[in-house]
Amino acid sequence: MHITHTLALVTAALALAGCVSAPQQRFAPQEAPVVLGPAVRDNVTPMEPVLACFADHIASTRRPPVVIGVGDVKDYTGKYSINEGNAITQGGALMVYSALGKLGGAVSIAERFDPVIAERELAYADRRQLGDGRTHQLAGPNGGQAVPWLPYFGGTINKSDYFIVGGITELNYNINSGGVEFGVNQVGVKARTFSQSVGVDLRIVDTKTLMVVRTVSLTKQFNGYEVGLNVFRFFGSKLYDVDIGAKGQEPVQMGVRAALEEGVVRLMAAVTQVDHQPCMTLRPGGGEQIPLVPAAELRKVQNPVDATVGGAAIASPVAQGGVAVNAVGQGGSRLTGTATQVPFDFGATTLGGSSLALIDQIAGAAKKGAADIVLVARDTENWDARKRDELTDRRIAEVTSALANRGVAPGAITVTWRPDAADTSIHRDGPGLQEIAKLRVGSPVVSGAVDAPIEGAVKGD
Repeated sequence: MHITHTLALVTAALALAGCVSAPQQRFAPQEAPVVLGPAVRDNVTPMEPVLACFADHIASTRRPPVVIGVGDVKDYTGKYSINEGNAITQGGALMVYSALGKLGGAVSIAERFDPVIAERELAYADRRQLGDGRTHQLAGPNGGQAVPWLPYFGGTINKSDYFIVGGITELNYNINSGGVEFGVNQVGVKARTFSQSVGVDLRIVDTKTLMVVRTVSLTKQFNGYEVGLNVFRFFGSKLYDVDIGAKGQEPVQMGVRAALEEGVVRLMAAVTQVDHQPCMTLRPGGGEQIPLVPAAELRKVQNPVDATVGGAAIASPVAQGGVAVNAVGQGGSRLTGTATQVPFDFGATTLGGSSLALIDQIAGAAKKGAADIVLVARDTENWDARKRDELTDRRIAEVTSALANRGVAPGAITVTWRPDAADTSIHRDGPGLQEIAKLRVGSPVVSGAVDAPIEGAVKGD
């Protein structure tokens, strides 16, 4: 009898294991098998048909797309569990970006949430460290120069027309529940339903005036259920404890995404002057199945060509004419006339590698005639008069010594300008730079005599 019961339990266990088994695969010898689940799919929501319909209506106006940025869309509910972490997604802004993306180009999206990489590359371009593997020609009074770094001409970052900000502001647990539970002699059944809700608040703001154009406040309820059968009693001399049941709830984060998507549609209707109400009838409800086709594939109207954002009308910075923003920045670029900038790092009195390469060019140019030099430093330098003059003296001496080592006699170098002690202003010259002195190199004396003083260069000499 004991063996019979044991075999029955083993059989039941194997049957249950078969019910909950999942496909597994071993990726390499001696590795444990890995459970494999469903494939990746498009993250569709009940708003897909609405987004596609609204994007078609915007595109049919044939107006250039408005440019939208997204700020922070935070979780303001404050609900947190030690075991499960934040109850509400912390990626509200990312969901809003995706909602705008689901409009399929009917609007243009400007990155404002995380521009760190772009800002770093602009900083590299400003320091002449950014390249694309090609040589670029800069215009100049002497026919220009070929440079290996990428010129930046300014104005390539498009402005936004509006931006969206807001947050998830409500999470209400168990706003309504009900059910039944019945048991006799430790045998019972139960069934119950429960509901909770979230709320989101969004606004769209005019970037130029910072006036709020429209606000929306939306709420979404979630339903769940639980059913079960429990047996806890003796059969003969054996105690049996059996629990069978099921529990399910509408995904909370998917509901938050759907609420944010509807908020985006309503906000965009306010700034595009396109009525969204006809499209709202496409939302599934009352137990209808969610369409599994992404909004982009439901589109029927082609977007108008935007000549101002990403179109052919915008010239590449490499192909543009004029003076690059960083052409006056970090060594070798031409200023007004034929002056050449020689940059110093913050507080430094020695020349870096790129600046020494400039000194080579200046020495070569001085052999053919006069050459003008402008010593520059970062505009964040703001020393007192004594410290500034001391730095200026040492920097002029550094440039003079470097030129002397290249055959330019110090007597051929003249200081044509430097700020006097009473001048506390910043003499800006290019983005992030200030002038600290101007020199002129006359006809050099190519000899070993490098001990002649510089006229007006270092005070007290």
